Amino acid sequence: MTYGDQAFRFRGEGFRDEPDFRPETPTSTPVYRPGTYTPEEPAAPTGDVTTTGSLPRRAVTAAELDDVFDDPQHGDPGMDRMGVHVLWEAVLLLATGGLAFWFYHSYQAGVTGAGLRVLLLTAATLGFLTIGLGLSLRAGAVNLAVGPIAAACAVFLAGHTDRSLVVTIGIALALALGVGVAIGLLTVALHVPAWAASLAGSFAVVVWLQQRAVPTHVSASYDPTRHAFYWYGGFAALALAGGFLGLVKPVRRGLGRFRPVADPALRRGGGAAAVAFLAIVGSSLLAGLAGVLAALSSNLTQVVAPGDPYVPTGLALGAALVGGTSAYGRRGGIFGSLLAATLLVLTVGYAERAGLRISPYALAAAAIVAGLVVTRLVETFGRPASAGAEAQEEEDPWVSPARVDQASNGGATGNTYPAPRQTGWTSQLPARSTDDTWGGGADTRWGAR
Repeated sequence: MTYGDQAFRFRGEGFRDEPDFRPETPTSTPVYRPGTYTPEEPAAPTGDVTTTGSLPRRAVTAAELDDVFDDPQHGDPGMDRMGVHVLWEAVLLLATGGLAFWFYHSYQAGVTGAGLRVLLLTAATLGFLTIGLGLSLRAGAVNLAVGPIAAACAVFLAGHTDRSLVVTIGIALALALGVGVAIGLLTVALHVPAWAASLAGSFAVVVWLQQRAVPTHVSASYDPTRHAFYWYGGFAALALAGGFLGLVKPVRRGLGRFRPVADPALRRGGGAAAVAFLAIVGSSLLAGLAGVLAALSSNLTQVVAPGDPYVPTGLALGAALVGGTSAYGRRGGIFGSLLAATLLVLTVGYAERAGLRISPYALAAAAIVAGLVVTRLVETFGRPASAGAEAQEEEDPWVSPARVDQASNGGATGNTYPAPRQTGWTSQLPARSTDDTWGGGADTRWGAR
């Protein structure tokens, strides 16, 4: 019987006998030797690798392992890039130092002695408002009622100076805390935009202000200008502490959980609501402290005027945005709020000394517009690197796997396959070969003999 005989080749319906390709020695068995590659196969991975059995695997870095536990529902996985904040804060430092030097060169009395103490106390007052509003911004629940709350606390303290100063300050801060609780509950209970809820709260506070007579002078035994350096130092310490805490990844992501990542009307969960509520309450408390400082010093009536309570809100919002805090929440710098608030106060002080008629609303509007530009820079260049890579892949999803592999292997073509040629709604089918049947021949079909 010859090898080509069909009776020998086929058994049953369409099955054939194949030659034995094993070695002629019966006791020898093939042995797999890892690490032997042909020139067409890619080289073994280099660097820090771990092995599971016989398959090499690259070790996962600590940063990559940390990103695994990031919930994409709370924002882009990975650590925000801080380079844009460093560069922008360097610009703010140069601007603040340059304006301070020009102020000293033009009007030395304005930045020395009593004039310096007034500037520092004004910067501390605006700074506490900026920190409070920046805190609510980072939480994704901006509190636009900080100005009216500060004005209400100043009016309350001015009208009750006949009582104990400590008790009056405590009551004023408690009122600010109560307004913050009301705004926070309205925001998180209904899950509505915080700017709308805080604006409604600020209107209610303004109605209360319009029903009170405002005294022109506060007869209190304590003058905060004597400790202006300490008040400014407290503002600076609080701003830097918040900035450095914001560098911690869990704190940064946890504080910005209320920030919407998909549909803004979807609830962000109990944890996000609690953080947003505390941020709104904390910003209201800081606003109340700023109002107390404004009432205790007659030099600050032009900054926190009860008859015009929205000027402080505009200046604080502009300072927070210019400092690098994103209008969308979560992202912010370290020294930005400190430098921006100081820069605005120096601008107001220099304008007064030089006789420049600059409207506070114009200054606030310019600061907010500049802050919105900074927000776009922060959101563009401050996102995690992984988010940028994912966005690039989404922009060009139809990339050939062969090209991706060639790019990753430095142009090598090992273990790649060409993408099928697409023409219209149909694809080019491969040509039919003569050995694509079970019988092995073009004339043999499913066991035909």
